[in-house]
Amino acid sequence: MAADFDFSGKTALITGAASGIGAATARWLDAHGITKLVLVDMNRPALDALDLDCEVRRIGGDVSDSALWKIGMAEVTDLDCVLLNAGISDAFPIVDGDLARWRKLMAVNLDGVFLGLRHALKVMRSKGGTIAVTASAAAFKAEPGTAAYAAAKAAVVQLARVAAREGAEHGIRVNAIAPGGVDTPIWDGMDFFADMTKSLGSREAAIASMGEIATPLGRYATADEIAAQIGFLLSDLSANITGAVLRSDGGYTL
Repeated sequence: MAADFDFSGKTALITGAASGIGAATARWLDAHGITKLVLVDMNRPALDALDLDCEVRRIGGDVSDSALWKIGMAEVTDLDCVLLNAGISDAFPIVDGDLARWRKLMAVNLDGVFLGLRHALKVMRSKGGTIAVTASAAAFKAEPGTAAYAAAKAAVVQLARVAAREGAEHGIRVNAIAPGGVDTPIWDGMDFFADMTKSLGSREAAIASMGEIATPLGRYATADEIAAQIGFLLSDLSANITGAVLRSDGGYTL
């Protein structure tokens, strides 16, 4: 089994790699022998701060910008594994929705995945490979205020399934992971979380409280747990799995 988690000799691309699930996956692949990582994120200083042992190419940029894929990624033509993880969060009720906010979220969370899939499928056609995309449990459960985020993630799920059908004849597997609540920095920019942190006295207490309330298992996942599950989807252990969606949500969508 250990050999199936051996990524030596392989190159992996990760978008949204500077923090959270993306950074945790970079560390996981590094620990499992990946030879080269291509890391993409808008936050270049945080990207540069990642301490990894393997060869690393760091690219600062917006995944929804086609120029990133045409120019910045032009020389990235040898990929074995890809994680399309870049995303942003926003929440607003439909009745109060602003089209600019809707389009910004769709651009990063959906267009960025489309552009990443297009690039990965092109470069993998000659020898095959594995792709994982980060969806969300929000794709399967309706909650007030999540229209834009949930719609984008639901679209990502179906986009991954179509990509799996199109990639299969070339030996390319495409799967999605749909986390529920995960302890990542994405919460830190939300007003309600800031209020909860202040009320409960610490960030850790706020995360724990949300997990207890929202999930049957009573906890949120860590980024490292999700990274290990992504590692499985990218590994030879999942060689017969494509077009699947792994829900890792603590029972949230039950």
